[in-house]
Amino acid sequence: MKNTILAIFFCTAYQMVSAQSYIPTIKNNTELHYICKLHGQTRTLTLTAKTTKDTFVFNLNTKGVKNSTIKIQQEGLKNGNALSYNQGEDLEVIVLKPTETFFMISQSAYQDLLKNNKFIYNNTTYVLDQNTDKNIVVIEGKTVETLHVIGQIDETEMWIVKNPEFPLICKITKNPLGINWTLVKITDK
Repeated sequence: MKNTILAIFFCTAYQMVSAQSYIPTIKNNTELHYICKLHGQTRTLTLTAKTTKDTFVFNLNTKGVKNSTIKIQQEGLKNGNALSYNQGEDLEVIVLKPTETFFMISQSAYQDLLKNNKFIYNNTTYVLDQNTDKNIVVIEGKTVETLHVIGQIDETEMWIVKNPEFPLICKITKNPLGINWTLVKITDK
């Protein structure tokens, strides 16, 4: 009897833990809610995703700043090698260079990370951190499956969602530019 109760307890606990771990997906109208630390200031930021056949668009809404639209070209999404830190203050529509992404790394950089345990972005090599204790990111009580990388020049840390289609950066810390962010909520509309 004792063994049966223990077995049921462990099965239930396993189901609860495994059910809480997930990989967020991005589709039309997915809202990504971030808390951003910008040069000592804290701001909320909402990105609403829109996809078309040739671009990936984020509608950027930052409290206290003019709203903007950031367009990531397909070439950037597939093969980009630079992260844009444009905050959308100057233009209503910002079309990124074909080498740039916004709040995510490119699909090819993600594949490099999986294959070689590293990738290069903004001329910095980011190496996969094998310490699984630091890989934990929790959003609304759910553990998000991420890859934790550390910059080899400046020690910037990023947590990248394990999603090869949209390798979203859900957290960045120690950025020497003073721009750090954490994903706190995902809403599908």
